[in-house]
Amino acid sequence: MTTTAPEVSGSRPPSVPARRVRRGGGVMSSTGLYVATGVAAFFFLVPFYLLIRNALSTDPEITGENWKFFPGHIQWSNITEPFDDPTVDFGQSMVNSLVVGILHTVGTLFVCSLAGYGLARIPYRHADKVFYAVLVTLMVPAAVTFVPSFVLVSSLGWVDSYRGLVVPGLFSGFTCFLFRQYFLGFPKELEEAARVDGLGHWGAYWRVVVPNSLNFFAAIATITFINGWNSFLWPLVIGQDPGAWTVQVALSSYMTNQTVNYHLIFMATAISILPLLFVFLFLQRWLVQGIAQTGIKG
Repeated sequence: MTTTAPEVSGSRPPSVPARRVRRGGGVMSSTGLYVATGVAAFFFLVPFYLLIRNALSTDPEITGENWKFFPGHIQWSNITEPFDDPTVDFGQSMVNSLVVGILHTVGTLFVCSLAGYGLARIPYRHADKVFYAVLVTLMVPAAVTFVPSFVLVSSLGWVDSYRGLVVPGLFSGFTCFLFRQYFLGFPKELEEAARVDGLGHWGAYWRVVVPNSLNFFAAIATITFINGWNSFLWPLVIGQDPGAWTVQVALSSYMTNQTVNYHLIFMATAISILPLLFVFLFLQRWLVQGIAQTGIKG
């Protein structure tokens, strides 16, 4: 016969003191965050303020000693002055930059995505060596390749043409690296299902991978278009005829050894960044998502 020890009435197990969770920050942390964000936004917007202010001013107001926050008489006529300048066809240069940017973006996405997909998915014993060779190209300055590239483009008769401006820069080692990193993390189950349906590597890429990777493609397209729009050295080398100038080359022509038309430079610059602002404001969220999906960890 077994007996159990009688329970002591009212006895309770010793309670473990609850840990106090200290939430850092609070009001002071939020205030500091807002202040830091406000200061960063201020320094970020100052160049844009100076750009707009000088673009709507006269040259004496830009270079004068008596600085004003905004010009006393806004020169709205400065807006049309870049397009009325007989020495530079600014409108044609904007069109050239737009065409080059679009063609460069579409071509780079197609070439680099295929290269990245092949390095990530197609079994090949020398795939790692090819990938390392692509990475080595990132260490070579672009200016080093200008002379042999110009000789090749000139021999093909592509000087002062869209082909000469676009084709030599279609492949980017960095963009290929980003696509490879993204495709390494792409779900293999989707591609295996495509293989069951009889699709090969090209069919899986075009019908399965691309439709399910539009967010990443949009992010890379945004970065590529901005880089293509801002390119200067190669269009300067290839665009020998003023009719083939891009907008960056046209802007550089406003500053010569004899004269510098300040308000014209500022106004033309303000107009030239409008397409970039449009692309960035409406597609900026793709930039963050695209970088997050590459697999790169800081």
